[in-house]
Order: sequence, then structure tokens, then C-alpha cells
Amino acid sequence: MAEIVIKSVRKDFGSFTAVKESSFKIEDGEFFMLLGPSGCGKTTTLRMIAGLELPSSGEIFLDGEEISQLPPSKRDIAFVFQMFALYPHMNVRRNISYPLVSQGMKRRDVKAKVAEVSKILGIENILDKPVGGLSGGDRQRVALGRAIVREPKAFMMDEPLGALDAEFREHMSEELRALHDRMGATTVYVTHDQLEAMQMGDKIVVMNNAVVEQFGTPQDIYDKPASLFVADFIGSPSMNFLNYKGDVTSGQKVAKLGEHIINVPQQLEDASGKLVLGVRPEHIALSDSGSLRAEVQAVEYLGTTQIVVMQSEFGELKARVDSSMSVDVGDNVGVDFNASTITLFDQSSGLALRSELNDGALQRG
Repeated sequence: MAEIVIKSVRKDFGSFTAVKESSFKIEDGEFFMLLGPSGCGKTTTLRMIAGLELPSSGEIFLDGEEISQLPPSKRDIAFVFQMFALYPHMNVRRNISYPLVSQGMKRRDVKAKVAEVSKILGIENILDKPVGGLSGGDRQRVALGRAIVREPKAFMMDEPLGALDAEFREHMSEELRALHDRMGATTVYVTHDQLEAMQMGDKIVVMNNAVVEQFGTPQDIYDKPASLFVADFIGSPSMNFLNYKGDVTSGQKVAKLGEHIINVPQQLEDASGKLVLGVRPEHIALSDSGSLRAEVQAVEYLGTTQIVVMQSEFGELKARVDSSMSVDVGDNVGVDFNASTITLFDQSSGLALRSELNDGALQRG
């Protein structure tokens, strides 16, 4: 398989910029996620790697070879589309074998490869069926089989589970990850679903408005968001934000919200003006001695945990607490924060300030 390196890649369509200068590295054998909302540039980035779009500027390297201007046929990359893109007049066997037949492989070798791939995907029993009568899940397996049978250097997947219902989508995502682990193939996967990205990916690039906001491991992106967008986009519920005015001096370990003093990680970067304090719901504790007070607006029961929605003088807060805790709508509760998990953001730029929590972990494109 192969390493993929993206260097200052940009894509313009006339006066519209779909992808601004983006740089990141996909390691050999990695399951790499391109994540972001619709129109952010993630699919355009994938298509540039595959050769379906040529970059306006920048370089793309596959296995050490610069490929940014090569046609798709010269890149040894397999593409799996959301809508399957199968040949409707062919049965399953012929769909899977088509790439090998078109390359002139001997018939017995084609038969052996199709048998091997169909066994991996668990579709031996439908090889002679027409694709038109298959379920969405089986059609997706056939599309994967047609990509896998070639043994390319890398796989590109453009929301391949997007057309499936929620329950089967979760099942197929587990199968896809297990298939990747067995094959060790370099895979680049586009999705707008942050849960899918967090569950499946080794690394994630988060894109927004044609820009790479952050790239890193799922844990780093969740625990140490590089921007307000990433903090808000990742997590369910997303990070809580509290606005305040004030200065932050290097070395400072407290923030002042009105009359309340909040402990924060030691700051390594100076800032002044309007700042935002960000804290994940699971890092908020409810206690009588809490730093500030809030009124409970709603309680959402989730089995082992519950989401407590509160209104404070600084806006709405959501806390994820144990379901055994007794909390009722209308209660006035004390709210406390886990200081070591708080992130401070500059409100004007939207970027996280460097602190002992995220020093060296903020990787922006």
C-alpha cells in the first residue's frame, strides 16, 4: 500500500475556491477520515487525490511519486462512490471481475480472485444474482468487492454508507473497519458524520469553508480542539461555550467570569479582549459548592447517563452526569468545571489559545 502526502493543494472553479491551500499526510495503511459539513471541500479533496479533479496548485504524492497531474488510470487508486455505481446489466460476479477482465487477466486467475474477495465480503451466495434486486447493503459490498479485487495502492471512499438506513449503516461501518484492519490498506474516507469519523478513523482532517481546521487522532481532536468550529462540530452534545471579556497572560491559571473565578489549564499564550471558555458536557460537575449557579431547563435520560440542560447568567450549559443523580426541572444547582479540561478560545479569530492542555497538539492546515 502507500503513503499519501498533500502539499499546499488548492482548487478553484473560476472565482469560487473549493479548497484553500491544504497540507496533511496520510500514513501507509491508515484509515483516514475527511470530515466536515456539506460544501466544505472534503469531496473535492478526495477527488483530487483520486485524479477525478486536477488541483489548481500544490502537489500530491502517492508512494513517493508526484501524481497531481496524472490521470486516474495512472494512479492505481480505487474509488467507492456513495451511490454504488454498479453495472445494472451485469450480475454480481461480472461486476466484481470487470476491472480484472478489462486488464486482460487470465480467466482462471480472475475466477480465483473473485472467489477470494467474495469470501472476505461474505457474498459467495449472491455471485450469480443480478445487482438490481440486491439490498443496499449487498450492493455496497459488491461495490467494495470491485474496488478490492484490483489490490490498488489506496482506496478512496466518498460517503459509501450514506444511502443506508441508520441501523444498517452502523453495522456496515463496523464491517468496513474490520475489512480495513484485515487488509491493511491505505483508505481515505469522506463523511459529514462526526460519530462515524470518530469511531472508524485512525486520523481525521476536519474541514470547514474550504479550509483544514485541524488534523490529528480522534482523541486529540475531541480533547484539544484547535478552533471554535471543531469544538462545536465534534461531540454530541457539543462543547459548552461561555463568553467573557478580559486579558489572559502567559502563566495564568484562572479566568474570571463576572464575579466568578474559574480555574483553567496554565496558559502559554497571551490574549486580550473577548474570549470564550469551552468545556465538554462530561467535564461539568453539579455540586452545592459549584463556582456558579444555573437553573435546570430539561433532563434527557440516556440510560447510564443523562444530559442536564441548564440556563446560567452566561448562557446555556449542558452537563453529562450519571443517571443515578437526582435532578429535576426547575432545580437551582451549583456548577463546577474540571479545570484541566477547559480550552480558551480567541473570539475574533476562533482559534484556541495555547495552554498546558493543548501545547503542541494543535495541528491546523
